[in-house]
Formats: sequence, structure tokens, C-alpha cells
Amino acid sequence: MREVLSAKGLGHRYGTTTALDGVDLTVEAGECVALLGPNGAGKTTLVNLVVGLLRPQRGEVRLAGGDPRNAATRRRLGVVQQELDHPATLKVGELVTGAAVRGGRSRSSAGPVLAELELTDLAGRRAAKLSGGQKQRVRLAMALVNDPALLVLDEPTVGLDVATRKRFWQILAERRAKGAGILLTTHLTDEAATVADRVVVLDRGRMVAAGTPAELVSRLPDRTVLAQTNLDDDLIRRLPEVASFSRDDEGVRIGTRSPEALLRRLFAEDPELSGLLVEGASLAEAVMTLTGHPEDTGEEVLR
Repeated sequence: MREVLSAKGLGHRYGTTTALDGVDLTVEAGECVALLGPNGAGKTTLVNLVVGLLRPQRGEVRLAGGDPRNAATRRRLGVVQQELDHPATLKVGELVTGAAVRGGRSRSSAGPVLAELELTDLAGRRAAKLSGGQKQRVRLAMALVNDPALLVLDEPTVGLDVATRKRFWQILAERRAKGAGILLTTHLTDEAATVADRVVVLDRGRMVAAGTPAELVSRLPDRTVLAQTNLDDDLIRRLPEVASFSRDDEGVRIGTRSPEALLRRLFAEDPELSGLLVEGASLAEAVMTLTGHPEDTGEEVLR
């Protein structure tokens, strides 16, 4: 398939701190790639290189075949940021029309996008009067009005209700079907697991894993057993069914590929075992295992 983003061998430093060290990243037409990792992993630097806000110190970025620092190339890019505020005095229609004109499109191109995002009835409303969900739809309309080859989404659905979030991804699915690629940064790993075709995990400036959500999750034990027990930690670790183990104030957390056999053994050792819960592996757990850190908390934004 056609690549809408190609980044090869990216390296970037801030003084003595290495933000990126030899990172490769591609997004194909119609593909959604989720970029995950803990705070400080290099996600912001990588995204800033992709959108042309930084010049690569090492390596190369091509956006729709061009340099993202070139104004004409950046017209093929749409960006949706979580914290971008609109001028309070401007109306919805003016914001979307302005985005179209800045992107070299006609003013009339705003109308179909306003309809697509169900904003036509709000076209005359000022930005200051919009709800959080309405503002996010306006941000998406401004990003889509130029028919971008690549959409970069930074925490795009945080704070949205379930219905609005579902409609958001339906609209993007329609755009993907027409060939738009998506690069998603989010701390909502459950959502990323649902919408992304591929996941790229960064840690300390390096790519530590890439693959489908299912492929990354498959690297983990099949199940996680949560329980409260007074059994000695070393005894639990030595059980043959235990692949990973940790304990906190809420009890023990045991990774295993044989949950039934493990449970039989735990009950045999501790008949007072309580608070039992068996969970399947998740993408969040895969990221934590790969990086040794919990997934980010959404504090890192485009700058």
C-alpha cells in the first residue's frame, strides 16, 4: 500500500538528553497506528518531527512524499490536539472556513465538512459557547477540511461521552476508507487496542515493539489472577504455573498461562484465599511489560 508517512533513522537530542535514537515509523494509507509509551519515551519529539515543528538532527521524515516543514506538504496534514483553544469570539463556521482557506481550499469546502461532523446547526455559534464535545468536533472539522493524507490525533477523545466517542471514530473510519492515514497518541490503551491496526511502543527514545494489538498482548501470559492471600511471596513465585508476580496493598497479581491449575494449587496452599479475580491480558499490561513503566497519563502534549 501507499505510505503517507515514512520516518527513517530519526535521532534527536536536547543537550545531553537523547529523545530519539534511531526510530523508524511508517503509516500507510487507510491505516491507524497508535504511538504508546510512558512519559519521556520520545513521543512528543517524534510527533513534532512528523508535523514539521522540528528539523531532524538525524534521519528523514517524508509526509505524503514531501518534507513536512514545507508549507505545501503540511497542507496534506491534519492535526487534532486535546488542549487547542479556539478564539472565543469566532463562530464555528468561521473557524472551519478559515482552516480551509489557510489550507488553500475554497470557502465552500467548509460546508460539507460541517455537515459530516453534524455541526451545520452550530455554524453560527461562537466558540466560547461550545461544550467540550462540540469543541472537539470543531477541531476535527478543521483538521479534515483540507482532505489530509495523514491525521495526527493527540488524546482526541479524552472527556467525550460514549456516544460522541463512537461517532468520532465512525467518521474517522469513513476517512480511512478513502485513504487517510492516522497517527494516534493516547493514554487510553483500551481504545487504542480497538481502533489501531498497529501499535508502536517507544521507551527512552527507542522503539521497543511494534505489531498489532493482538500480537503485543500475545507476548504476555494468557491470564492475570488477582487475590488476597497470606502466602509467602517466595512460595508463590516458585509455583510452576507462575509467570510473573507482584504484591501491593490490594493483594497479589499473578501472571499465568495455566489459570485453572494455578487456582487449584493456591487453594490447596491457602484455603482462606479471597478477593479472587481472573482477568485476560490487556494492551496496557503489554506496554507496561515492554517498558517497565505504566502507560502515560496524558500529560505529554504537542508543543
